[in-house]
Amino acid sequence: MSDVLFLALVKNNASMSIPPRDLLFHVSSAEEGKRLDTYLSAKVIDYSRSQFKQWIKEGCILVCGERMKASYAVRSGDTVLVKVPGLATGNVITPEAMALNILYEDDLIIVIDKPAGLVVHPGAGHEEGTLIHGLLSHCRSLAMQGAPLRPGIVHRLDRNTSGALIIAKTEKAYLDLIRQFKTHSVRKIYLAIVYGRFPKKDGEVRTFIGRHPEDRKKMTVLEKPGREAVTRWSVERELGEVTLLRIRLETGRTHQIRVHMNHIQHPVVGDATYGGGKRRTKGLKSKELRDLLVHADRQMLHAWQLVVEHPGTRQPMSFEAPLPADFECILGALENLHSYAADIPKSR
Repeated sequence: MSDVLFLALVKNNASMSIPPRDLLFHVSSAEEGKRLDTYLSAKVIDYSRSQFKQWIKEGCILVCGERMKASYAVRSGDTVLVKVPGLATGNVITPEAMALNILYEDDLIIVIDKPAGLVVHPGAGHEEGTLIHGLLSHCRSLAMQGAPLRPGIVHRLDRNTSGALIIAKTEKAYLDLIRQFKTHSVRKIYLAIVYGRFPKKDGEVRTFIGRHPEDRKKMTVLEKPGREAVTRWSVERELGEVTLLRIRLETGRTHQIRVHMNHIQHPVVGDATYGGGKRRTKGLKSKELRDLLVHADRQMLHAWQLVVEHPGTRQPMSFEAPLPADFECILGALENLHSYAADIPKSR
């Protein structure tokens, strides 16, 4: 049984109800044998393995209702309850009025053009001012399913990645969209400005991705064990020492594009976490290009197009988020440097 369906059953059974800020997981056969702290750090990106070890010692984590050591090897069928301490003030998110750039909305879904700098949902260090706070102010309701404090969220964008994001308003829409993401039937197209030039016009990166063994806030390419990640890319424009890529995600791992681009030595411009920061900028041959890209203060990565099947009508729907001002400004300046026409890519 998937975590989504298990949580759905729990939330529909009053005798098994849990506080909204607690996390409840159901261990699958594929996850059997993992250390308890390792299992949890892979399930919840917001907290490190050391944080889970501390909570295990404090008795905040129960396996089948009992306290276990961090070294406990989880078994298929185990239920793991995490009583998250002090995640937010109370168990209810207080709605906050927020200007939202809405690409589409109906009774089942809402599609937002998320700006760079906006965190999607509450988590460690971000208890206020997230997109969820703004959505709860705008919408009459969001789907209650999903991880605690993430109502309606079926996928995410990193804080400093901009673009199209779909949110479920009803339980039916939530489960249907989760199904689409799990079966990889959703088409997600990104635009990215990356360092370097490519010897061919398109390609694929296929690796396993997991947490970095030393920096638990980062992800990295791993040998097994890890989660398979597939990224397909094609060259849109060659801009001297940088390139505009069109990227299609076949999977949706945390930081996937940023990790993969760094792995093939073409990090995203402005991505200081994964090799594309100012140190890389200083290594460019062109002074004009160095002077331009030093002003990129976030990763130049934009979720441009999202194609899903509407959970109600079953009809395919395509949503496109226009390039944000900072991305468009840098791209326009690059094109002026290299005499390229400044047009946004057409849908394929």
